[in-house]
Amino acid sequence: MLFKKAVSTLLLSAAVSASIAQADVKVGVITSSTGPIAMVGLPQKNSVPLLPREAGGQTITYFDLDDASDPTASVKALKKLISEDKVDAIIGPSGSPNAMGVIQFAAEAGVPLLAPVGTAAVVLPMNDVKKWVFKTTQNDDLIAKALFANMQKKGVKTLGLIGTADPYGENWAKVTSALAAEHNIKVVANERFQRQDTSVTGQSLKILTTRPDAVLIAAPGTSAVMPQTTLFDQGYRGQIYQTHGAALPDYLKLGGKKVEGTILAASLMLVLDEVPDSNPSKKIASDYIAAYEKLNGSKPATFGANTFDAGLLLQAAIPVAAAKASPGTPEFRLALRDALEQTRELAGTQGVYNMTATDHSGFDERGRELIQVRNGAWTLLKD
Repeated sequence: MLFKKAVSTLLLSAAVSASIAQADVKVGVITSSTGPIAMVGLPQKNSVPLLPREAGGQTITYFDLDDASDPTASVKALKKLISEDKVDAIIGPSGSPNAMGVIQFAAEAGVPLLAPVGTAAVVLPMNDVKKWVFKTTQNDDLIAKALFANMQKKGVKTLGLIGTADPYGENWAKVTSALAAEHNIKVVANERFQRQDTSVTGQSLKILTTRPDAVLIAAPGTSAVMPQTTLFDQGYRGQIYQTHGAALPDYLKLGGKKVEGTILAASLMLVLDEVPDSNPSKKIASDYIAAYEKLNGSKPATFGANTFDAGLLLQAAIPVAAAKASPGTPEFRLALRDALEQTRELAGTQGVYNMTATDHSGFDERGRELIQVRNGAWTLLKD
């Protein structure tokens, strides 16, 4: 009798273990595939079919929602994914304001959020809320340091800044102020505009009156184009710098000859053919681009790669978390958060990730290249 009871207990234990091993990991994805920032969100949505479907024996199921570029809709989507779909992690939303609006709710629910957005404000300064957020784009200061090093080399002494009136532009203003002081560069103009604005004539005229040696435009997606073309039309011929927010094909298409000569620091994806094969991200980025192009008939913007990298981070962290708890439980989500924070030397399409308790972006200099627009194309800028 005792033997039968022992066998029954072992069988029950085996059945529970099997159910844990076979439990689906549910991942929510929020993208702005329609609306004003669809140029950012659409390549992210189109990358969802390319995300890993398995990790360490765990099946991964994705729930994809569109917030139509609306921060309020982002919150509704996140709450639905948490309360109704019971997701273990969320990738998104696409825009910086959208992401800033949801991080509190993700933290309260104890669900890791992988944010493919530009602003470092989603992870800095680190606190009890932001410890649940992991960022799959380069932090602003990493990009800015490359730009300011180039400015110093070019002898830039005065700088005009125009950025979006949102977390992306505001954080770039902070980073610019600090680095300008370090490099003995005076910021002589500091202007803002809304992404949906149809004119920045007033702001650009204010910049022109200060006659800066160079102008830095801090705006994501296609909103990066209008300030530059307006300055060009008004006769400005100084050096223009852009952030990694401008790293998409439509920037070149919409800007045309008016963006020729622009310098930016961004992902190696823009200049992949010029990057040495020894770069740990080159093959991963090449394979992602080929798969995306086969599926969608066009090459992806780097914004899509930010979502793809989120999938790689989860694929590495899920087996670690599953060894401690079953998917679908608060314990698993906490273990997943901890595993993401312990990511070491994980190569993605954008660079190599090394997360720590204080750094939830994890990129170093391998996560950026200095690039210039030449003859209507991205080219590696070699010093």
